[in-house]
Amino acid sequence: MRTAPDLRVYFVTDAGLCESAGRTVRETVIAAVEGGATCVQLRAKDSDGRPFLEEVLEVAKAVGEKVPVIVNDRVDVFLAARALGAQVAGVHVGQSDLPASLVRTLIGEDAYLGLSIGTQEEAQAAREEGAADHVGLSVLRTTATKTDTPDVLGFEGCERLKRIVGIPAVAIGGVGVDDMAQLARIGIDGGAIVSAICCAPDPAATAAQLLAQWNEGAQE
Repeated sequence: MRTAPDLRVYFVTDAGLCESAGRTVRETVIAAVEGGATCVQLRAKDSDGRPFLEEVLEVAKAVGEKVPVIVNDRVDVFLAARALGAQVAGVHVGQSDLPASLVRTLIGEDAYLGLSIGTQEEAQAAREEGAADHVGLSVLRTTATKTDTPDVLGFEGCERLKRIVGIPAVAIGGVGVDDMAQLARIGIDGGAIVSAICCAPDPAATAAQLLAQWNEGAQE
């Protein structure tokens, strides 16, 4: 079985939210990693390939030696970054993107592959396919940054899907500091954080709080 990245504080970027807080994605990522973010997923839903590649290269250069840098959706951007020597660690795809089994073939066995799931059927399919190293449980609760999602899972639903899929899992969708301990208590491997870090006055301090809360819950 392949290993998964450290999912405890899984920071997912949003350029618009970072900009609204007066920072670039790169600046926000650096601060979050300094505070305790354990993994970074670069997400650019509305960006073309070249500017997204430039962002991936910048972030990988800044933090790629410290934490895994995951590229959201764009397998081509991940492969281009690797071809240019960037320290990118893997790809995350959704249910409407390329099939996970095909993505695994394209990125190789040494790269991380994350897959979004939101239903029991998707969890079972991911388990049977065996291509992903970890899954994103979507969504814990409704949020403005995740609009193309199935029904809200809540903590109970996240716990149920984790049992079905049988591999490391991170919850996404409105996750904040107050949720982290409970996620750890029910066996979820981390929280995927968007707004709570992107919009924070101090991303480093927020990342530190998120990690401390998850660790506290894991020890109970």
